[in-house]
Amino acid sequence: MDRNTIKWGMRAVAAAALVAPVAAFAQDEAVPAAEMVGGGTAYILNTLLFLIGGFLVMWMAAGFAMLEAGLVRSKNVSMQCLKNIALYSIAGIMFWVIGYGIAYPGDFNGYFAFGSIPYAMQGVGEADVETGYSVASDWFFQMVFCATTASIVSGTLAERIKIWPFLIFTVILTGVIYPTVVSWEWGGGFLDQMGFSDFAGSTLVHSTGGWAALTGAIILGARMGRYGPDGKVNVFPGTNIPLATLGTFILWLGWFGFNGASQLAMGTVGDVSDVSKIFVNTNMAACAGVVVAIILTQILYKKIDVTMALNGALAGLVSITAEPLTPSVPMALLIGGIGGAIVVFAVPMLDKLKIDDVVGAIPVHLMAGIWGTLAVCLTNGDVPFVAQITGVIATGVVVSILSGIVWFVLKLVMGLRPSAEDELLGLDKAEVGVEAYPEFVNG
Repeated sequence: MDRNTIKWGMRAVAAAALVAPVAAFAQDEAVPAAEMVGGGTAYILNTLLFLIGGFLVMWMAAGFAMLEAGLVRSKNVSMQCLKNIALYSIAGIMFWVIGYGIAYPGDFNGYFAFGSIPYAMQGVGEADVETGYSVASDWFFQMVFCATTASIVSGTLAERIKIWPFLIFTVILTGVIYPTVVSWEWGGGFLDQMGFSDFAGSTLVHSTGGWAALTGAIILGARMGRYGPDGKVNVFPGTNIPLATLGTFILWLGWFGFNGASQLAMGTVGDVSDVSKIFVNTNMAACAGVVVAIILTQILYKKIDVTMALNGALAGLVSITAEPLTPSVPMALLIGGIGGAIVVFAVPMLDKLKIDDVVGAIPVHLMAGIWGTLAVCLTNGDVPFVAQITGVIATGVVVSILSGIVWFVLKLVMGLRPSAEDELLGLDKAEVGVEAYPEFVNG
């Protein structure tokens, strides 16, 4: 069973005994308001939650595009914009054709199976109220999560990967790799049976994208001139910090849909209250990530690094994504703050290892995603730590192996990197043919 079916199955008894809100007193105790609205109304509210959450997460695609466009050099901006609109479109098609059927196959062995392929939408005017939500709204909400995973890979491998191998990898990632990992937990697979918990995808979405990005970065290699022979790290400044800041705020906004709508229901008083709490914890974790990144960069480098502050916000958001409901506000601040610290220390660590991550996506999505997944046990005592660490390891091993195979095959068959001449020229001229800033001198 998928996570929506499980949630609604638990509420079947409550739904059978609906009552209207009442305001009365008996023996000095108030009669509580109704816990659930009528079936048709609940269906509408839950569907709206999926749709509103879905278009907020879709808006994160713009955030990723702007963040990446701001952090790469001017000669590669058009390429990043192209990659982001292309990967979103590929994810939409692949998740309909095959991805959803793998992610939510129904009864299966817990590891891999095919469900309904392609995914069947309801007919015009049809509505199965028993499901509690429109099946089309559910598909849309799940699809935009899939696209987010591919966006993570795009930023890490910026400025030195050709467009077609990247797009082919996106087909495999969104059609097979990501849906398989999702099936283990949200589709009712073996991690779900162990008690693993990942509310909105710190591991299933963010670490999956992070492992794919890390594998690709190792196989692809660093940008030309990034690392000197003496161990010196040459800084390639981003072309537009205001644009990167705008992208961060767009992602921050979209995260309210990412986490809030993962409550998956808005038909009860309790659900609406929980969505509100999720919004608060999500926001506070991001705030803490920013503040910690600012303080640490001031201490370590004597100047505040704005790019660290931006990634601190995102790391805080990724960290709280695995469990945004059960933490208190102080715990949300702690979880998000540690995420911000991870970025500050992990970025230079990757440079020492000569792993070139252009936008810092590996610390933000992979490392903070692992931290957030393990931190679930701090606030949710029902979740076994063994299940959490198993989920982290299983995701890392399988995604790295599958991604590595795909990257190696692409490298052998068609090559991953442009020529040295094209890389120096810039991929906007070499592959896209449209420069983002034609009046500027490329650097």
